[in-house]
Amino acid sequence: MKKGIFQLILILSLACLCVGGFFLGKYVLQLPFRASNDALHKDGAPFTLDSLIPGGDYVDEKATIGDVIRIKLKNTGSPFDKFLRTVSDQIPPRYRCLGDVLLFFFWTLCFLTFMRVVTFMGYGRALRISLLFGGIVYYFMPDLSPGLGDDIVFLLFPVLIILIRFYLVRRSRDNKKIFGKK
Repeated sequence: MKKGIFQLILILSLACLCVGGFFLGKYVLQLPFRASNDALHKDGAPFTLDSLIPGGDYVDEKATIGDVIRIKLKNTGSPFDKFLRTVSDQIPPRYRCLGDVLLFFFWTLCFLTFMRVVTFMGYGRALRISLLFGGIVYYFMPDLSPGLGDDIVFLLFPVLIILIRFYLVRRSRDNKKIFGKK
């Protein structure tokens, strides 16, 4: 009973922290950019908003911090990402999808090999964990298909497998309890 109440308090405090962080972030993003940056410079703060100013764009008095961040993110991109986008536009869509699948399975195979060699866990559990880790690495690594569509698919596929496995094990345990089997 005490353990359940303690866990409930932890979950509620984490939820309150997340909601408070969301509203604080929303408030900060709606502050005027130039007035906030000038106030930080005047106070001699160690962190100013100068790094957010996009090169070649004028920031007027009415622009908020959120607007400046959106402009900065829209204009920037690493040279590798720009090069990869130009190359991936030349590749036919079927081969891009095949390359993405092979890249996902490459990362999955790397993690599967690591799990089996280092941890000695079973093939099923190692495969599920390596699929999840492969999806996470694929999400953050540059790939042949720009956009979030393929990244989300390769991330949700292992999560779906893990949830189905969790459901089947739970249902099997419940059936054993109902029928009195051990």
